[in-house]
Amino acid sequence: MRLSTQLNYAGDAAAAVAQVKAMEAAGLDIVWVAEAYSYDAVSQVGYLAARTERVNIGTGIVNVYSRTATLMGMTAAGCDYVSDGRFILGLGASGPQVIEGFHGVPYEKPMARIKEYIEVVRQVLRREPVQHQGATVQIPLPAGQGTGLGKPLKLINHPVRAEVPIWWASLQGRSVEATARYADGWLPVFFEPDSFQKVWGSELKAGLAQRDASLGRLDISAGGMVAIDEDLVGDRQAAVLDAARPNTALYWGGMGARDRNFYNDLAKRYGYEADAIEIQDLYLSGKKDEAAAKVPLQFLQRSHLVGPPGYIKERLGAFKEAGVTVLNVSPVGPDPVATIEKLRALADDA
Repeated sequence: MRLSTQLNYAGDAAAAVAQVKAMEAAGLDIVWVAEAYSYDAVSQVGYLAARTERVNIGTGIVNVYSRTATLMGMTAAGCDYVSDGRFILGLGASGPQVIEGFHGVPYEKPMARIKEYIEVVRQVLRREPVQHQGATVQIPLPAGQGTGLGKPLKLINHPVRAEVPIWWASLQGRSVEATARYADGWLPVFFEPDSFQKVWGSELKAGLAQRDASLGRLDISAGGMVAIDEDLVGDRQAAVLDAARPNTALYWGGMGARDRNFYNDLAKRYGYEADAIEIQDLYLSGKKDEAAAKVPLQFLQRSHLVGPPGYIKERLGAFKEAGVTVLNVSPVGPDPVATIEKLRALADDA
């Protein structure tokens, strides 16, 4: 099982990269670079590529509305070049608040758009003349649009790899099915290894049944906070897990309109329906602290890795049994590098 972490895009970039370098030496395999409405991810990928040697660098994620499909392919080729073949392209749809509110682009056909972007990116990386006439992407522009002078072109450069891994951050049923069918990896959020099957099981099974064997196994990256210590039981464990409450409440309660919150829907599908409704009501009423207090402890215990070494090893087994190949963690405590070292040893022994 590989280990990954998320670059802190809101903090000191130089300090964050220095920490990634130390984690790389401690056994970290992948670092993901987010792109919400912050600094762009691609410039940070280049900086990480120059400052690291072994760790893979992935976008976690870039959305498929703010860049054209062909530019996404060019970006994948360029990032893979500067990192000497260590790049992972993580794609997602984001949400209407960001896409329409920040980028000014209609939030339409997200599943079809990501699927078509994957197809175009792979054409670019294989240096094929790019041609795609789909529901969201038309290359070259059809007759009657534009000047009529466009023609299929292929990438000038020869990419380091013709098959850069493409991961899809999906939540909804049909998108998860398409992820299992077309993508190299899956980036779910709020992943509960004990019960994810009742949320996504049928869609994953349907997608995998149609998957091209040449793609190999579907990688899955999931996890959460990690803290490992013999004292982290009972109230001490709960106190550490409390740190995840505000962010969980933000997503379950406030990330989207009342009738269009994908994360709230996800919590309901896990079986936390009453909690999800109450958290959303409280959050949208401005009672954010009360909303955070209502996040179920069971969910936090199952989706994060906080506890003694023996307990963490058991939980690693649950994630592995669920098909997770990349454990994505955020170390908690004064020495995150030492935490990664401990987790690396436990993961290797799991």
